[in-house]
Amino acid sequence: MISGPGPDAARSFEVAAELRVLIGQFTRRLREHSQVDNLSNAQKAVLIHLERDGSATMSALARVEGMRPQSMGPIISALAGAGLVESGPDPADGRRRILSLTAKARESISASRAAKADWLHRTIQSKLTPDEQERLPGAIHLLKRLLEP
Repeated sequence: MISGPGPDAARSFEVAAELRVLIGQFTRRLREHSQVDNLSNAQKAVLIHLERDGSATMSALARVEGMRPQSMGPIISALAGAGLVESGPDPADGRRRILSLTAKARESISASRAAKADWLHRTIQSKLTPDEQERLPGAIHLLKRLLEP
């Protein structure tokens, strides 16, 4: 919805809509260069959570992802079957299992990030003029400000 009267508000709304579409396309393009394409979004979310926040129980992962623990089971089973997640006993409660990333998962995440960064670097070099490349940090700064509270 357009807030405020006048052409500036209308233009701002158009820019916002265009930016939303562009960010979606950009995200999809980056995913094309991911090394973990065969994983579902839920599986990727679990890997990212375990990498960022460390080991967790299946219940904790389900809570973070907004799903029931029973729904998390098949996700964890698939990740364990692919050698990306391992479980061990919880030192505080032997009845629970703690899930963590394997070395293979860490290597895969690192390789995926490197592939995305390489694609982005090559794309910037090949598609933007030297002047546009100089202006890019300013655009990044503006986008970061959009995320500030």
